[in-house]
Amino acid sequence: MPPRPRRCGDLAVAAAALITVALAVVGAAAGDGGAEFDYRKLSGIIIPGFASTQLRAWSVLDCPYSPFDFNPLDSVWLDTAKLFSAVNCWLKCMLLEPYNQTDHPECKSRPDSGLSAITELDPGYITGPLSSVWKEWVKWCVEFGIEANAIIAVPYDWRLPPSMLEERDLYFHKLKLTFEIALKLRGGPSLVFAHSMGNNVFRYFLEWLKLEIAPKHYIQWLDEHIHAYFAVGAPLLGSTEAVRAALSGTTFGLPVSEGTARLMFNAFGSSLWLMPFSKYCKADNIYWKHFFEGKGGCPHRQQCDEAEYSSDYSGWPTDLVSIEVPSVRDTGAYPSIMDITENITSSMECGKPTLLSFSAREVSDGTLFKTIEDYDPQSKALVYQLEKYYQGDPVLNPLTPWERPPIKNVFCIYGIDSKTEVGYYFAPSGKPYPDNWIITDIIYEFEGALLSRSGNAVSGKPNNSSGDGTVSYNSLSWCKNWLGPKVNITRAPQPEHDGSDLQTIMNVDHHHGQDILPNMTRAPHVKYITYYEDAESLPGWRTAVWELDKANHRNIVRTPVLMRELWLEMWHDLHPESKSKFVTKAFRGPLRNEDCRWDYAKARCGFPEHCEYRYTFGDVHLGMSCRLKNTSTILLQQYL
Repeated sequence: MPPRPRRCGDLAVAAAALITVALAVVGAAAGDGGAEFDYRKLSGIIIPGFASTQLRAWSVLDCPYSPFDFNPLDSVWLDTAKLFSAVNCWLKCMLLEPYNQTDHPECKSRPDSGLSAITELDPGYITGPLSSVWKEWVKWCVEFGIEANAIIAVPYDWRLPPSMLEERDLYFHKLKLTFEIALKLRGGPSLVFAHSMGNNVFRYFLEWLKLEIAPKHYIQWLDEHIHAYFAVGAPLLGSTEAVRAALSGTTFGLPVSEGTARLMFNAFGSSLWLMPFSKYCKADNIYWKHFFEGKGGCPHRQQCDEAEYSSDYSGWPTDLVSIEVPSVRDTGAYPSIMDITENITSSMECGKPTLLSFSAREVSDGTLFKTIEDYDPQSKALVYQLEKYYQGDPVLNPLTPWERPPIKNVFCIYGIDSKTEVGYYFAPSGKPYPDNWIITDIIYEFEGALLSRSGNAVSGKPNNSSGDGTVSYNSLSWCKNWLGPKVNITRAPQPEHDGSDLQTIMNVDHHHGQDILPNMTRAPHVKYITYYEDAESLPGWRTAVWELDKANHRNIVRTPVLMRELWLEMWHDLHPESKSKFVTKAFRGPLRNEDCRWDYAKARCGFPEHCEYRYTFGDVHLGMSCRLKNTSTILLQQYL
């Protein structure tokens, strides 16, 4: 989803941080003389999320009644000055034609390239720090001695649906070449880090690659070019916020009205890429269709398990959309309302609005938008986009569940236990499009319960936990299905700890399609990280799922605990003397001077076995004078 300007920057800043830290730690291992794997061979490839890439103008556009014009290479996304003073011109450069995804006749925009595309979304004295992306972490790269070509950005036009990324920009061809050039240039595989919709892009790339190269070389190519894949905040079953953005608009802090935000969101073919869908419905195997039926544009025939029709909400906590409509003109056109009772029909004849509810399947297969076509002029365009760019996609219907990618090391990381929207009630507003719907109620999931904004009772099946504030828990945790039949579970406090509050359960049975519920306790006011790690898996494969308490979707990649865990995992993985499959969780001590702090209760530095008081000129408080006794390299040896 499009983040606020500050948060947009935060996402990619932390993304770069994680890659940089991983490379730096492995570098320390090599410098210590112990690692067989030369860290200088690693590359970090970052796939940003929705609205996390700069867009630049590729036209000359005069803006009347405004001091600003658009010239080639001028920033479009994001230029808040032009957004404030010339919003109509700005929209011409941002909007796409909904049906064919072409540019406005008067202005076109294209994604910037390289690290500069995601360094700062809106450079400037004031706006720069608010939209800073990787600028601060470029300094980290220099400090750690990382080569400039070790971190590679793969920005893309996040407005386009997947097939148009390839058709217009050859994006997936370029991404394949990026991996191959990184291997040739540095001599080793890459770490892939994707956040939010970047995971959808990476999934599509893997399916596209399967059709692009010889089948027998597909797995070999992945093994040679990708060492590990980190899926952070992945909306694996979609996000309900996409429904809200499509029907009423979501500004995410930008200085535009909700109607303008809705107009813009619905013009982007990528908006449907984030729509929620059922975990029980799958499409035809496109791999076999290509070889036996040719590469025609046949739609993916969706096939749903019996569980889809025996369950109430398509595997979601509740109905995603409940919408009031004044009447129904042709019930035969809308399969979702065939079962309306005679009582409801007679109510409609009396002029009373009818409340229709839609599940995740009915959102993703277009039933919702077909039902409201008579009341919403934009719905026809959304149905067209859905049928052409998703159900008729030549590679993949992205609105289907994702199986584990065939990559050696897969880490799925997300936040939990934040209040997350999972359902909406809409009603006509009486205004013209794009302000023709209003939200009358919102359903939230929060720590295993369903709540409503209005305080009304909510019917449904709440998840065992709640999501990360943007994506619901059932969508984030779908990757638990990627784990093997036996799973080791460990829960530990997020801050540094001595292991006294560590809980571990070994060899837990895991059945595909069922959530794993650890029988573990939580101390009040303590944030935990829960690790689910393969005890049994395919030879050479490892899968892990990390759940971080209270980690928000838009800033999870900035959390120090996540950077620390990635640091330790990569150190462990690439060190020849590592003894276990995953890094130990038995304790977590300070690894940097910044991790040492002053213990006021004991009037000394905390973790005295690792930290000592050592004043340096310029220290302004006691905590700054607490520093590591030993180097980070020596401290890391205890995690092997």
